[in-house]
Amino acid sequence: MADNDTNGSGADQGKEVQGPQFVLQRIYLKDCSFESPRSPQSFKNEWQPKINFDVKTRSTEVDENVFEVVLSLTVEAKLEDQVAFVVEVQQGGVFTCKDFEAPALEQVLHTMCPNILYPYAREAVDNLVVKGSFPALMLAPINFELLYAQQKEQQQKQASDTPEAEQIN
Repeated sequence: MADNDTNGSGADQGKEVQGPQFVLQRIYLKDCSFESPRSPQSFKNEWQPKINFDVKTRSTEVDENVFEVVLSLTVEAKLEDQVAFVVEVQQGGVFTCKDFEAPALEQVLHTMCPNILYPYAREAVDNLVVKGSFPALMLAPINFELLYAQQKEQQQKQASDTPEAEQIN
């Protein structure tokens, strides 16, 4: 029987990781609020609300190669013209993103990080709504890659529509 000097992982411990590195450090609820201005009157009506949903992301470099990404969800439910409830959740995450080129880093911060944070934010929204005595919302998944691509396309269109400054000789 041969002796094998391996650590079981198959990786050499003396070698450095090559290429970009992405590490999730922490996920946390940064801020949340629930308002139900018409309770308990809202409970008397048949529950067929009009739902307005808004999602935003922002990222900030908090240390070298360390970024805070905040996913903000705002949900407003209206019965007829009356607000039944408004929920706002800011789900935060701290991520290490090392050795990424600028375009790839931007894409990671606006797609991969929100994809990680969204299930937590969705759960926080749902919990607040249920605690407010309303039916669960069950928010649908979001394609952050598509949203990012649409945002970049819109930015490029706006840049091409902006007339260039006149040059003075």
